[in-house]
Amino acid sequence: MTDSWPPAFDVQGHRGARGLSPENSIPAFRKALSLGVHTLEMDVVVSSDEQVVVSHDPHFSATICRKPNGEPIDPGEEADLVLFGMHYEDIRCYDCGSNVHPDFPDQDLQPVRKPLLREVIRMAEEHVQRHGRTPVGYNIETKSTPDGDNRLHPAPERFVELLVDTVRASAVADRTTMQSFDPRTLKVARSMSPEIRLSLLIPFEGPPLDELLEFLGFTPHIVSPDYRLVDAGFVARAGRTGMHVLPWTVNKRSDMLR
Repeated sequence: MTDSWPPAFDVQGHRGARGLSPENSIPAFRKALSLGVHTLEMDVVVSSDEQVVVSHDPHFSATICRKPNGEPIDPGEEADLVLFGMHYEDIRCYDCGSNVHPDFPDQDLQPVRKPLLREVIRMAEEHVQRHGRTPVGYNIETKSTPDGDNRLHPAPERFVELLVDTVRASAVADRTTMQSFDPRTLKVARSMSPEIRLSLLIPFEGPPLDELLEFLGFTPHIVSPDYRLVDAGFVARAGRTGMHVLPWTVNKRSDMLR
C-alpha cells in the first residue's frame, strides 16, 4: 500500500468489487477496501428529493433488482422506475443484491439497497481509520447525457453542485475525482470545484482524443479510455499534455499485461 493518494499506479474497485459482491453497494465497497484498492469507483444519480444516490443505471434494473415486495422487475417496467422521479425513501426499499447476476456468478448474494453517496464515504472513511491504512480516493461518475437533462437527472449545474456539496461536507474533496462521458459536467466542475480532479471518459467508438479535448476546452487531470484504445501512442499523447491514463475496465490478466 502506498503512503499517499493518489499512487503512481492507482488500483480501483469498479462499482466496489462487482465480481464478488452486488455492484455499487456498501458490501461491495467494503469488500474492495478489504482487498486493498486505492480508489473506490462508483456511479451516481439523483433522486427527486435531490439525494445523491450511488447507482450505475438511472432506473431500477430488472437484472439486479427486485421490487420492495420481493417480486421481480419486468424489463418493460424499467422505464417507469426512473430514480430521478422517486424519493430516496422509496428507492431504498428495493433489493438490488439478491438476484443471480448472469455475468458474475461468484457474487456473494445478499439483500442490499442503493446507498447514498455520503453513506458510502462515511463507511469507507471509518474503515480506513479503523484499520490504520492509507486514505482512499473516490472516483465518481456523473451519469449524465444532454437528452437526459431534467428527465433522468438534473441539468449539469445542479447535478455537479449536489455532488460537490456532498464530497465537501464529507471532507474528501481533495481525494475525489469526478469522471464523465458528458464534458458539460466537467466544464461546470472545473469552475465550481477546482480542488476536485477531473477525468474525461472515452468510449471505444467515440471521437479521437484531440477532438474531445478541443470540445472540452481544457486539459483534464485524467483521460479514461476504453481499455481497447490504449496503446503506446495513446499513452505518449496523453503524457505530452500531463494527463494520467486510467483505462476502463480491465477484467482479464492478459488485457492488464498488454
